[in-house]
Amino acid sequence: MPSPGRRSGVVVVGDAALDVTARHTGPVVPGGDLRARVRFTGGGAGANTALWLSSLDVDTTLVTRVGDDTGGELVRGELSEAGVRCAFTVDPEAPTCCVVVLVDEHGERSMLADRGANARLRPEDIKIPDGAAHLHLSGYVLLEESSRPAGLAALAAAKRAGLTTSVDPQAAALITGSFLDDISGVDLLLPNTGELVALTGSPDPESAKALLDTVGAVAVTAGREGASWVDRDGITTVPAEHADCVNSTGAGDAFDAGVLAAWLAGASTVDVLRAGTRLGARAVTQSGARVPGP
Repeated sequence: MPSPGRRSGVVVVGDAALDVTARHTGPVVPGGDLRARVRFTGGGAGANTALWLSSLDVDTTLVTRVGDDTGGELVRGELSEAGVRCAFTVDPEAPTCCVVVLVDEHGERSMLADRGANARLRPEDIKIPDGAAHLHLSGYVLLEESSRPAGLAALAAAKRAGLTTSVDPQAAALITGSFLDDISGVDLLLPNTGELVALTGSPDPESAKALLDTVGAVAVTAGREGASWVDRDGITTVPAEHADCVNSTGAGDAFDAGVLAAWLAGASTVDVLRAGTRLGARAVTQSGARVPGP
């Protein structure tokens, strides 16, 4: 049962990982040496969003697949301690996902990912807990051919159970022609500008209207340019909150959590967007992807 005072019922299906974050100054030159500050933290888009949701007193379950290794134990321990329920399948063969994150002096990041056990998520791994009201799916699950059946199974199970649904596309470069078919009927799509371009051919939030025959609404985050909500009633835009960017890793995952918590609580469209941009701004001020600041 949810703890007293906690809003209930979000199940997140997506990646959980260990992040190796290297902050460097200057360009990375092939064959050269570069000094960096290196840190090990928890990561993974699904786990990040689950943790931020829990920090907002939303009762949250994370469904994912991890390796039978120390990495999986560390990920489970961190999330459990933060109040996230861990509906994990332990893979006896593949390792827990690991991501190398290169962060430059401007806080912008490049990522090298070994998805490991995450890529082997299966339909039978999908568990919809009692009391769930909403399912949020990380697009990485759909964009990897090996885990795509699990993503489709999660959306189908949510529909059968009467849950509302949301999807973050996650990776513009990986979006294929089948993606819109896969998310048909989803209540809320949460792309960034690059992903919007991949889906519509344009960075203009106005272009998201073309997606409304597929999804119920679109919440677009544009980083320093703010965020927009697009639905049949029109377009609402709010500015970004000012933040000194230390590391942009996980900002979109935090935005998702802020938007979902406010939207599921019945907030106005403006307040939903403000909740997302507020959490996104908090995320970029931290050196790791998912440790909420005070």
